Amino acid sequence: MAADGDRRPAGTAAADRPDGDGDRPLVAHRHRPGVLLAATAGLFLLAVVAAGYGLRAWGAATGTGGGWTDWAWAPLALALLVQTVLYLAERPVRADAGQQRELDRLEVAVLVPLYNEDPGYLRTSLASLLAQARPPQSVHIVDDGSATDCTELRTWWLAAAERAGVRTTWQRQANRGKRAAQLAAAAHCPGADVLVTVDSDARLDPRALHELLQPLADPRVQAVAGVVLAHNNRHGLISRITDLWYVTNQLVDRSALSPLGAVMVCSGSLAAYRAAVLTDHREAYLTETFAGRPVTFSDDSLLTFYALRRGRVVQQPTALVFSAMPERVGHHLRQYLRWMRGSTIRSLWRVRYLPLTHPALLAQVLRWYQHLAATATAALLLTRTWRTGVPLPPVLLAVPLLIVAGQTLRYLTLRRSDQPLRSQLATWALTPLAVAWSWTVLRPVRWYATLTCLRTGWGTRQHGPEVALAPAAG
Repeated sequence: MAADGDRRPAGTAAADRPDGDGDRPLVAHRHRPGVLLAATAGLFLLAVVAAGYGLRAWGAATGTGGGWTDWAWAPLALALLVQTVLYLAERPVRADAGQQRELDRLEVAVLVPLYNEDPGYLRTSLASLLAQARPPQSVHIVDDGSATDCTELRTWWLAAAERAGVRTTWQRQANRGKRAAQLAAAAHCPGADVLVTVDSDARLDPRALHELLQPLADPRVQAVAGVVLAHNNRHGLISRITDLWYVTNQLVDRSALSPLGAVMVCSGSLAAYRAAVLTDHREAYLTETFAGRPVTFSDDSLLTFYALRRGRVVQQPTALVFSAMPERVGHHLRQYLRWMRGSTIRSLWRVRYLPLTHPALLAQVLRWYQHLAATATAALLLTRTWRTGVPLPPVLLAVPLLIVAGQTLRYLTLRRSDQPLRSQLATWALTPLAVAWSWTVLRPVRWYATLTCLRTGWGTRQHGPEVALAPAAG
């Protein structure tokens, strides 16, 4: 992928791309050495051995024999095995010569909703669109009532897009929300075959659009998800942990659903939809309500839901984008709270409206079971510990850590041009801290989000940008 990063449409010289990195694109590529697969298998095997030994030892100490705990963990272990087989089966889609000619003829329009974005991130995002190996035919930006002054950026962008031969519009409207901004942008490209959603802080790998379109060679595919990496992944502990957790989630959970055509969320940072997915649901998309209250967040999962009802939704693991992630705890928790509230609402929509045999519905039910079973099992173990006075063996406590460490090894399969391997390994080494953070902070936040899902406010960027582009740490 990196070898193709120098192919740019005419008019995208450094002067047209003032992104803070000179003329160097930010690129990433997949790297899947056998040693990572062996390490994953080794960690999972250690987890199985540790679980068996720990349960027997604890059962003997408490007089329970470990039978009920063996039964409780067995379905979770089976689900983990199936998920592992599925995500290892994911492969990038490659169109043949005839299919590629059809893809090249598609009218591709990029929709960029803009609200209180940091000018640095916005500039790198727009510049990356002009640096694509497969440029879009048009880009449509809608400023949804930002307090940030974007006059200078708008002037630069209109001139740069014209030189690159990319049709573009940039309009400003009163604040109506991200969905209204996307629909306003889509109104400028009624003839588009494919609508690509790109967040205003998302910087695309030079081959991102080319890769993103590949699965659309299959007419059954209605939407394609890209893989999101943190642009600011070395700007503090929170951004490192978020990058580790977010990338792992995509390369484990989404990668397992992709072979089934059942990806549940195509991130707004980079996703492609058949144009009809949005245009045929325009009114419902804009006026969604839950328990009588308007829903303004979770736009990406709603578009994905529409796509799932029409056909397959997949992830293209080689379509890569770099997006700004929270750097402060408060921003991180507000974002996660919004995501989980949206996830609660969307999960109910999947169960209510998808066919009973749809793999996404089955995956949703399994996800509910895993979440409830893991929480209930942990509660039962702690209760048994309190009643018997016998603490859990340390080897048993290591089981979830070994499993997650095996999964986070997937983080190392994406290599990026702005991060040395030692830094990537340092982020992976934060796995124990990420696990502790997830169990002690994020899991309670998730339950709180479920109980308060009627609060449908956005929660971030209300008073201006929360993250600004700055040089990365070492």
